[in-house]
Amino acid sequence: MTRKPLRQRIRAALIIASLLLFPVTLNWFSPYLIIQGASERVINGSFLMFTAFFFASLFLGRGWCGWLCPGAGLQEALFRANNKPARGGKADWVKWGIWIPWIGIIAMVAVGVGGYIVIDPLYMMENGISVVDPMNYVIYYSVLTLIVVLALSTGRRGFCHYSCWMSPFMIIGRKISNVLRLPALRLRTETDKCTDCGRCTVECPMSLDVAKLAKSGSMEHAECVLCGTCADVCPRNVIRYTFGRPQKL
Repeated sequence: MTRKPLRQRIRAALIIASLLLFPVTLNWFSPYLIIQGASERVINGSFLMFTAFFFASLFLGRGWCGWLCPGAGLQEALFRANNKPARGGKADWVKWGIWIPWIGIIAMVAVGVGGYIVIDPLYMMENGISVVDPMNYVIYYSVLTLIVVLALSTGRRGFCHYSCWMSPFMIIGRKISNVLRLPALRLRTETDKCTDCGRCTVECPMSLDVAKLAKSGSMEHAECVLCGTCADVCPRNVIRYTFGRPQKL
């Protein structure tokens, strides 16, 4: 088996560590608790986390998804069971069919009770831990089951493509960043170096046609999680990390 580049070994360690911490951090990503908190006029931990995702994405894109997400740790561990590319394309819009009504519900609940009056980051987290009683374990394993089923049935990081309620915050933030041409963490390509070997596409955890992006002169894609796998497997160093404005849109 080919040894992974050092940067990818570090990334793998970070997402696996995040997965192991998931019983502690689960409520920070809860799509339900943000609604329950709104009904009690409370800005909870997941409200703050999703807000942080949006603002961080202006400068870091979807780096969270590639480097720290617990769901990434579980899905990439499942590559050994199903490493086929996820279909993506129009199917990536499925998550928006989940996200848009969910955001609408949050807004309606918050407006209906007269708005927020309390900020409680540890709302519904005893001693700062999310999974502390049997009902919490039901929720925890339900989330894990959803991630596993989608990853095994649809391909690489299927949950990210089709069901993740967190990624739209970062996709929107990245779009705004690009429109405003803000300096941000990006992948750049030197098209004249590309030999079209296709290794970047084969290795991409998000099943993107990276070779096509590299030859186009822009690495921008809504589903790119800035994991850097393409940069690390390219034999000619065509792709690299940079912090700056977009090459072109």
